[in-house]
Amino acid sequence: MDLKSQKVKLNDGHFIPVLGFGTAAPEEVPRSEALEATKFAIEVGFRHIDCARVYQTEEQVGQAIRSKIADGTVKREDIFYTSKLWCTFLRPDLVQPALEKSLKDLQLDYVDLYLIHFPVAMKPGEELLPKDENGKIILDSVDLCRTWEALEKCKDAGLTKSIGVSNFNHKQLEKILNKPGLKYKPVCNQVECHPYLNQSKLLDFCKSRDIVLVAYSALGSQRIKGWVNQNHPVLLEDPVLCAIAKKNKQTPALVALRYQIQRGVVVLIKSFNKKRIKENIQVFDFELSPEDMKAIDDIHRNIRYNEILFGVDHPDYPFSEEY
Repeated sequence: MDLKSQKVKLNDGHFIPVLGFGTAAPEEVPRSEALEATKFAIEVGFRHIDCARVYQTEEQVGQAIRSKIADGTVKREDIFYTSKLWCTFLRPDLVQPALEKSLKDLQLDYVDLYLIHFPVAMKPGEELLPKDENGKIILDSVDLCRTWEALEKCKDAGLTKSIGVSNFNHKQLEKILNKPGLKYKPVCNQVECHPYLNQSKLLDFCKSRDIVLVAYSALGSQRIKGWVNQNHPVLLEDPVLCAIAKKNKQTPALVALRYQIQRGVVVLIKSFNKKRIKENIQVFDFELSPEDMKAIDDIHRNIRYNEILFGVDHPDYPFSEEY
C-alpha cells in the first residue's frame, strides 16, 4: 500500500498523513531502539513521525530521519514530523527557545507541526518534571492564549509549518478560537482516543471548527507505570473488537486503527516491534462495514488510560470537563 496518498488537509493548507508513527518510549527501553524503530517505520512506508521534547528521543528520531534522507529513501518534504512544547516551557518567552532546542537535537531546519503538549503549566527550568521535597509536581500559572501567540510567531519565523494543541478540552479550544487577534487556528487536537474512549463529542466539536483530531493510545495503551491506570481492561481483548477482527480476517489492533481512519481521525501507532510496525501498514488493505463501525461505537465506556493526574489540581487540568 502506498501510504503517501493517504492524507488529510489541515485548515492552514498543509497535509497530514492519516497514519503516524509514535516514538514515545517507556523508560526501560534504550533510546537507541527509537532510532532503529523509526528507520524501520520509514522503510516500510510511514511518512508521519510523532515525537516530543519530553520523550527524550528527538536526537535518535532526528538521526533516523536524516539517515533515511541521506540514503535516498525519502526527501525531507516527504516526512511530516511533529514535536511538542512541554509543560515547563509554556511561558511565552520560553516557547521559541524550546522549539529551537528540539530542532538542534533533531538537526532539522523546521518541524511540520508543533503542539502544546498538555495545557497544565509547570515550573520552568531544566527539570522536565519539577518536584518539591514531597515529590509533588510544582505547577505554574500561564495564560495559554499568550502561549498560543508565541506558537504563531514560531510559524511566522518558519520554524514550524503548522501549529496545534494536544490534550485540550473543547472549552480550552474555544478560548483560543475566540481569542481577539487570533492569527492562526490550531490545525489539530491530539488526544487519547480508542474504542473505549471514542471522543465522539470532541470529534464533532473539532470537525465543526475544521480542526483535525489526532488519536494517541489508539490501541488502548502500553501500560507505562506512573502514567497509565493499570486497572483498566485491555482494549485489544474486547470480545466485540475480537469478533469483528475475526470476521474481517484482521487483528483487533488493525480494526481499532481502521475504525479511526474511517471516522476521519488521524491515528498514531506506537510500537518498537518490527513485525507489528509492518503489520500496522495493512490498515489500508480492508474496510469496516457501517454495521462494524456502529458496533465499535457502542463499546465506548469512557475509559481513559492516560489520566495524567499530576495536573489534577490545576485550573487548566483538561479532563474534568466531559469533553
